[in-house]
Amino acid sequence: MNSSYSLPDQFRPSRAYETLGDETGAPFYDPVKAATFPQTIIRYRNDRWADAAGLGNLSDDEWIAYFGRFEPLPGSLERPLAVRYHGHQFRGYNPDIGDGRGFLFAQLKDDAGRLLDLGTKGSGQTPYSRTGDGRLTLKGGVREILATEMLEALGVYTSKTFSLIETGEELERNDEPSPTRSAVMVRLGHSHVRFGIFQRLQFEGNREAIADLVDYCVAHFDPDLADLDRSEKTVAFFERVIGRSARLCAHWMAAGFVHGVLNTDNMNVTGESFDYGPWRFLPTMDFSFTAAYFDHTGLYAYGRQPDAVAWNLAQLGGTLAVYAEEDALNAALKTYSQYFEAGVEDAFFARLGVMRPATGGFDMIIALMKWMQESGIPFDDFFFDWFGGNASEGRAGASQHNALYASESFQEWKSGFIALEPFQAERLDHAYFQRERPVTMVIDEVETIWAAIADRDDWSLLNAKLKDIAEMRDAHGFDASSFVAVPRKAARREEA
Repeated sequence: MNSSYSLPDQFRPSRAYETLGDETGAPFYDPVKAATFPQTIIRYRNDRWADAAGLGNLSDDEWIAYFGRFEPLPGSLERPLAVRYHGHQFRGYNPDIGDGRGFLFAQLKDDAGRLLDLGTKGSGQTPYSRTGDGRLTLKGGVREILATEMLEALGVYTSKTFSLIETGEELERNDEPSPTRSAVMVRLGHSHVRFGIFQRLQFEGNREAIADLVDYCVAHFDPDLADLDRSEKTVAFFERVIGRSARLCAHWMAAGFVHGVLNTDNMNVTGESFDYGPWRFLPTMDFSFTAAYFDHTGLYAYGRQPDAVAWNLAQLGGTLAVYAEEDALNAALKTYSQYFEAGVEDAFFARLGVMRPATGGFDMIIALMKWMQESGIPFDDFFFDWFGGNASEGRAGASQHNALYASESFQEWKSGFIALEPFQAERLDHAYFQRERPVTMVIDEVETIWAAIADRDDWSLLNAKLKDIAEMRDAHGFDASSFVAVPRKAARREEA
């Protein structure tokens, strides 16, 4: 069905993903239909990112037509595509997954010509739903809004929650009070190419399709690699994915964020964070802190996220071995620690609002993390109090945590930190830094926001939190939307 609505000239549609596979989509996707919902009530529309995508002037009726009924966006995909993938879930390989309650709805390009995807969650059953109903709880949608907005404000390269529409169904769930309200969500991302797509192709023994997928990724994300021969291109692309994934993990660490389910199907080739289930933000520094109640061994705990990402990258590398020497892929994988160290320096010093030191930055951050864990200081409070380094010494001294900052153990770390030059110290003039406390997103706040919606249909707490996050985002001035094709790599450490 073609929409009767016209779209503005700023909208630049694409159908890039349809170039993969044969006319049926095999082996990359299956054409599907969206569910029909009894209601379509707009609960959230991300007008800021809709403007960036050329869709900001849609009326509410048009918004519902596209993101509640999923009428095709003119010039983009003619039908939703359920993407085929497998994945390791808590290190166990699962060949029975894929887009089970979502699909790739549309593709478009931004002003720079970069490919963007609009994907769904809760849009109905697909061939990969298994026994699931293909639906999303309204609570799950609200949580995804909060995660993506907070991460973006903290400088993390993340998908954007684009739309949330309540759909009027009652859902039964084992992990929350039921029946519970339902919703359909749309996310904006720079890629839906998961590691698990490569894994499925390897599982099926489809060498040619792996090459096609690498070529697709290179064409849209790393075009400067296009002229390399097959083996060189494959290894170079793999190292790009390693660098981007390491950078993402470092930014999670600086944000105090725990993804919760770092399975291979929840990572993509652009190094963009997405798919927010049982996420958490740290109340205090705790390397053993987990987000998922079912993560009994702490496999994806805060402090184990770097190892989890490295393990997932090794699985991706294994799928590329049909076109590259194993030694070359392993050599690329060994660069992970360098990219991660550089990412940690970049992310933590950015969050501290100071220039990165020429040497010793990574060790300085590790020492800080250890002090934060030992002291028990609230995670976000520390970065708020000391944003701008020596420019905030007075602010920190007036903080409720001034006794901790006066301790001998902190003074040792502070002596090096206070010498670092503030970066854009004028940001401290922003109203956000005149607050007594920072904006936070610990689990009790999330539950309070949801309880108001569930009990009284009161959306005021959510709206107030989003307003606070927007103020923090404006104050920080981080650019969390830029795709970094080639992240910075730390200088190799001298062997002892």
